Amino acid sequence: MLDAPDTAVLVVNLGTPETPTAPAVRRYLAEFLGDPRVVSIPALLWKPLLHGLILPLRSSRSAEKYAQVWLPDGSPLMVHSRALASAIGEQMPEARVRLAMRYGQPAMRRTLDELAADGIKRVVVLPLYPQYSTTTTASVDDVAVAWQREHPQVQVTVVNNYATDPAWVHAVADSIRAYWNEHGRGDILMFSFHGIPQRLADAGDPYPQQCEASAQAIAAALDLQPGQWQMGYQSRFGRERWLQPYAEPALWALAEQGVGRIDVACPGFATDCLETLEEVALGFTHTLAERGARMQYIPCLNGSQAHARALASVARAALA
Repeated sequence: MLDAPDTAVLVVNLGTPETPTAPAVRRYLAEFLGDPRVVSIPALLWKPLLHGLILPLRSSRSAEKYAQVWLPDGSPLMVHSRALASAIGEQMPEARVRLAMRYGQPAMRRTLDELAADGIKRVVVLPLYPQYSTTTTASVDDVAVAWQREHPQVQVTVVNNYATDPAWVHAVADSIRAYWNEHGRGDILMFSFHGIPQRLADAGDPYPQQCEASAQAIAAALDLQPGQWQMGYQSRFGRERWLQPYAEPALWALAEQGVGRIDVACPGFATDCLETLEEVALGFTHTLAERGARMQYIPCLNGSQAHARALASVARAALA
């Protein structure tokens, strides 16, 4: 393996607004939703709609949601991503570990530029997306490939996915088990993954198969039987059909069947963020309570040592 001054691991998460305010959210969403990997509608149709209608309407609403989960040190995604990158760095003294965001700051391209200026000769890009999707991992890969064309002296390897990596699977399972030991166990466990439009899956995006593989592997590590767990997809946007089953209606159905307590985990998210904290931990819990059921949200792995060890193992495999 190369010496530390020549080798780097770039940990990349999606991104976050810098503050829970409408202008900051609007800047972030403009970059995020402006990526054709995220929204594949032709730009001539999408850009006027995005800037003329969606951003003016959505920015203030999203800022209010961010404000509900904002931490004293900043965005949950940023706080937990920094902690995770630091923990991975402690696990990997043989490499320089840096954090970047695909959208927002610290920008991925600028961070790669800084690594090249520091003399780095090899970079493993580790997207914090356990499951591959054309809407997430592929966008990180696009940036890495374009950047390497401009810096051929640096070898860049992008981790494709770690959806069934044994160390990661057991880290997730152990965190769920530890939560149960402290808080008790619900009647059923729901794995909630971020959704994507169904048309992308129909076109060959392997994301749903990888989500299913992750859920099955974690359930097996927990010794769960088929009737003891389910999975669903959250965070729909727009009117088109997305991956099903939709998580929240599936939870409502469980409540209507008389299930008293439901535990929800989100193994598609490396760190807690708006979608896990506001949409799931707050939103799902509230709507289930209205239907007479109790829900407990099991946090993401975040900056835990088990998470860092698992991802350090993934990065080392890519270096090897």
